[in-house]
Amino acid sequence: MTTATPFLMFQGQAQPAIDFYCASLPDARVLDMKRHPTPTPNGGTVMLARVAICGREFLFSDSPPVHAFTFTPSSSIFIDCDSADQLDRLFAALSDGGQVLMPVGDYGFSRRFGWLQDRFGVSWQLNLAD
Repeated sequence: MTTATPFLMFQGQAQPAIDFYCASLPDARVLDMKRHPTPTPNGGTVMLARVAICGREFLFSDSPPVHAFTFTPSSSIFIDCDSADQLDRLFAALSDGGQVLMPVGDYGFSRRFGWLQDRFGVSWQLNLAD
């Protein structure tokens, strides 16, 4: 084995999700992207994109087949933040249009932590690093 890369599969929402993350996360950027060919039902949507978030590569894709499943909070993207201000900014940005699962607070295991599901269903856990 050479790598293990998180793979996020969407149903036509990969591009809006990528745009949202690149606007919300200070160092997020698209490394490369390939689109589904046109003319097909999924023409123009994201076939595969590599996106860097916090120095880690993520893969994004729009699935041509419609699936009966989506994201679940049991799998999250966990980010250690450098400051309380950074955590609060990220939490506000990522939770906009989404759902707060645990509001930002002191939970004993962390002096500042928040958990949310964003508008695309992706779960994020934000932690103030020690």
